[in-house]
Amino acid sequence: MSVAGLKKQFYKASQLVSEKVGGAEGTKLDDDFKEMEKKVDVTSKAVTEVLARTIEYLQPNPASRAKLTMLNTVSKIRGQVKNPGYPQSEGLLGECMIRHGKELGGESNFGDALLDAGESMKRLAEVKDSLDIEVKQNFIDPLQNLCDKDLKEIQHHLKKLEGRRLDFDYKKKRQGKIPDEELRQAMEKFEESKEVAETSMHNLLETDIEQVSQLSALVDAQLDYHRQAVQILDELADKLKRRMREASSRPKREYKPRPREPLDLGEPEQSNGGFPCTVAPKISADSSFRSSNKPVRTPSSRSMPPLDQPSCKALYDFEPENDGELGFHEGDIITLTNQIDENWYEGMLHGQSGFFPLSYVQVLVPLPQ
Repeated sequence: MSVAGLKKQFYKASQLVSEKVGGAEGTKLDDDFKEMEKKVDVTSKAVTEVLARTIEYLQPNPASRAKLTMLNTVSKIRGQVKNPGYPQSEGLLGECMIRHGKELGGESNFGDALLDAGESMKRLAEVKDSLDIEVKQNFIDPLQNLCDKDLKEIQHHLKKLEGRRLDFDYKKKRQGKIPDEELRQAMEKFEESKEVAETSMHNLLETDIEQVSQLSALVDAQLDYHRQAVQILDELADKLKRRMREASSRPKREYKPRPREPLDLGEPEQSNGGFPCTVAPKISADSSFRSSNKPVRTPSSRSMPPLDQPSCKALYDFEPENDGELGFHEGDIITLTNQIDENWYEGMLHGQSGFFPLSYVQVLVPLPQ
């Protein structure tokens, strides 16, 4: 950094300290500028939170969402362009129905119905994939671009404006000690930065029709998804009703047990006609109450991590239903490693890491804020 640059940094730091500590007043920006800055700040917060909530809407399972984020990061590191797909719950349900429908076989009415339902669930998963793609391309990506480009550029201009304001105010307070030309240049740079920041904020606020069109694209994608979903479910409902009518119209087959075959017991070996019996061995008093070759069961003790690290206690048994989830039993002590969102934690138990719902545990030592 040049000497002039170092001096400017010193001027800005000195002016900032005098304002924060000494109560000195700096150059005030006009009310229109402040109102515009406030609207841009609200817009930035709105876009950021809507983006996060839209991703949760498309990918509601936090365990799968975290796993997909990890896979996407690995793909970027490896230079892979194509991201792995998100496992749709409808597709997982459809695969389960089809597998069990095939196991039941074609002679089972329930098995055939499961096959019909499974195929419909897989079609719903494909429609949901299309919804994900449409929303990402026409809603998430444009808003993300707004965050990464326009809003970030505005923040850059505002930060630059604040720096030039501090420099100008420092030199203005020392008018007479600092050359007039240097003071004039500082004022011109401050005015220039103010105009650039004002223009960029004005352009953002005046072109919000783009954000409205992106929101419209989100709703259109949802409508298209629900129309196709209703059509698929209507067709499935008709198939199942038809199967019910066909099953009801068939004559019921009565169960006829097979005739029992006579039991051949053979010739009796006892004179009284009874079955042969063996004499039970005598059991001594010592051997009847203890056995030296049987291990004594003791209650299993669960590992207790030191309570100086974040941990929680399981209130109920939790059986994982998705990849990435951590199963445990009531009373287990789980080490907390991360909080995914307000409803899910990540933790470790017996050397395994995974996700689990907050409602199943009692936090003993909370995660550091």
